[in-house]
Amino acid sequence: MTRRQALALLAVVGILIALYLTLYKIGVIGVLSCSIGSCETVNTSKWSMLLGIPIAEWGLAAYIALFGLAIAGSAEAREQSITIARLLVALAGFSVLVSAWLTYLELFVIHAICIWCLTSALLWVVILAVSVADLRAVSRGA
Repeated sequence: MTRRQALALLAVVGILIALYLTLYKIGVIGVLSCSIGSCETVNTSKWSMLLGIPIAEWGLAAYIALFGLAIAGSAEAREQSITIARLLVALAGFSVLVSAWLTYLELFVIHAICIWCLTSALLWVVILAVSVADLRAVSRGA
């Protein structure tokens, strides 16, 4: 499995998490399954929306973009694309920053933790690490 295929697989995991939280936020799912923390408190707070769109939907869009980039970059003609490698790092880096901000809000403003949100934040950290490894490999022609 290549690094970009691994990124696509990680994106699928993120898509499933973000889709689950989005479906809850838009009312398709009545109760969140949250064994640790207080997911409903977090997902019903005023911080769970940005520009009228649920934060989970923004996350879903980011994971879908990551998936598309990773799949496009897995094609033989684009395996060594420095542009795709840089875009993957930029998307992952931005997402880690946003996730860090949201985790800060959970801990110090909302005073509740959503295990799904925390899992997504950690997933973005792993994605960033794999993306940086991919950029380094592509930069040195490996």
